[in-house]
Amino acid sequence: MPHLRPSSPPATLRRLSLTLRVGATLLLLVGPGHADPPVPTLKPHPKALANTHAPGEVDRPELVPFIVPDPAKLPGIVVDETAAELVGDWQYSTHTPPYVGLGYIHDMKTGKGTKSATFTPNLPKTGRYEVRVAHCYNVRRATNTPVTIHHAAGDTTVRINQQEEPAHDRLFRSLGVYEFAAGKSGFVRISTEGTDPTKVVVADAVQFLAVPETPPRP
Repeated sequence: MPHLRPSSPPATLRRLSLTLRVGATLLLLVGPGHADPPVPTLKPHPKALANTHAPGEVDRPELVPFIVPDPAKLPGIVVDETAAELVGDWQYSTHTPPYVGLGYIHDMKTGKGTKSATFTPNLPKTGRYEVRVAHCYNVRRATNTPVTIHHAAGDTTVRINQQEEPAHDRLFRSLGVYEFAAGKSGFVRISTEGTDPTKVVVADAVQFLAVPETPPRP
């Protein structure tokens, strides 16, 4: 009788497994005797590969309290990786906290220069917004990840060191203040172009914080 190789599970089952695994991780990390955080009804990005880490398997347990399970509870307009436009193969992980939502995605150190994640907000009004990008950090991360902000005046690209701790709650790094038109004309794109093939590029979430207008002086 010929040996039959088991077929890979359908994509739907892989996504369900990821959702359950992330939910279990959050419950395990909180532990008994604490109020369980509500697990948001987020679905993993359909184009991203599933997380390979077991629930509770983290390399920085002291950073678990900085995880933000529900992006909707953050101020401003937040676009999670679950709503990003992905080019190339990205994979989910929860191994290095903190992160927003289900986890973060990374480029697996492959296909450098061919991958990107684009975060497009639906801004309620025209105005100036501070743009912040979320990423976890360690020595395995890229030191020159290019991030392009497409705003009302054009494109601005900054390179960020994802090995450095972000200034805002150890999770968000500010990219500056830019003018945006209302609606979906602006975006932020994280790319792998020019990054070290031995380092990982991470994409997680992008936050847009409206900057109050300065009233004219009398």
